[in-house]
Amino acid sequence: MTATAPITQDVLTIPRKMPEGGRTNIVGLTREQLREALVAAGTPEKQAKMRLGQIWQWVYHFGIRDFAAMTNLAKDYRALLAEHFVIELPEVVSRQVSADGTRKYLVRIAGGHEVETVYIPEENRGTLCISSQVGCTLTCSFCHTGTQKLVRNLTAGEIVGQVMLARDDLGEWPVPGEPKDETRLVSNVVLMGMGEPLYNFENVRDAMRVVMDGEGLSLSRRRITLSTSGIVPEIARTAEEIGCLLAVSFHATTDEVRDRLVPVNKKWNIETLLNALRDYPRLSNSERITFEYVMLKGVNDSDADARRLVKLIAGIPAKINLIPFNEWPGAPYERSDWERIEAFADIIYKAGYASPIRTPRGEDIMAACGQLKSATERARKSRAEIAAEAGL
Repeated sequence: MTATAPITQDVLTIPRKMPEGGRTNIVGLTREQLREALVAAGTPEKQAKMRLGQIWQWVYHFGIRDFAAMTNLAKDYRALLAEHFVIELPEVVSRQVSADGTRKYLVRIAGGHEVETVYIPEENRGTLCISSQVGCTLTCSFCHTGTQKLVRNLTAGEIVGQVMLARDDLGEWPVPGEPKDETRLVSNVVLMGMGEPLYNFENVRDAMRVVMDGEGLSLSRRRITLSTSGIVPEIARTAEEIGCLLAVSFHATTDEVRDRLVPVNKKWNIETLLNALRDYPRLSNSERITFEYVMLKGVNDSDADARRLVKLIAGIPAKINLIPFNEWPGAPYERSDWERIEAFADIIYKAGYASPIRTPRGEDIMAACGQLKSATERARKSRAEIAAEAGL
């Protein structure tokens, strides 16, 4: 087997081996991939572009899963589609609703693995936090998700499917022929669930192209934020090939502390990461980068840290999201005291940067940042077991 993805820590990111034969799932195919698949299934070349547009609208604008309901297609063509294709989403195993309205979905994907997706309703927007890997390639010491070893990368269809199943649950699909309700319940998407998106770059990129497509789910790239721990070689690619907003899990102001909190720092240290970030707003035409900073008592929350942080990011259009640490059973850290967080925020604010303190959401259902972890995957698995499950 040749490794096609980077090896990090002691884990190889394993692509999903798709079953041979069988019908093709339309969900997650880019326009080009779907066009090619339609032609291969017998759609005449001259009709392919029109058919693609019609099917795309049914699947992604109206959320239709049954070819028989695609009334502007001829009956025999609908039968042809049903013979070659399916429109399938990952399965929702459980759905929990927090006291604050946050919804957490435990989602089962092919192979029986599970990931978590979280919907956070706010007054003027609804944010959907989606996962890109089962488990995580990284081993950030403050993150519960990071204690679950990587099982595999999600396919583009499994990433797009999370957006679609949330719209199912929220009843957000328009009805053909009825006036469209312009309120968007899922108005923003953040790739901040389980996994490091930039270790699954191609699938994340293709999924976001589907989500951003104006004829379907139609979320603008400025309403999509990709969060990375700092996979430097892929940052410029993200700007050029996705162009969404970028958030960086920063969490420390010295390499010594960041090495401990975010071990990938040993590969690409703070200076290397910041050099890559300086070009991002220009390359992606986005306004600013969000620096995420989890507040850990006595570890990274001193006034000196706040001042160092301001110095480090000088010249980068940025906002700093301060995240009170979300505790989980057996966590090696404690949340900084509220007064400490406010003093830290004040230093950053006075230096001219927005420094919102993120209100922890969904803590009662373990849906807050860094708490996601699928119950059935909590046990550590050997590399052999992982390879067997991925069909290698």
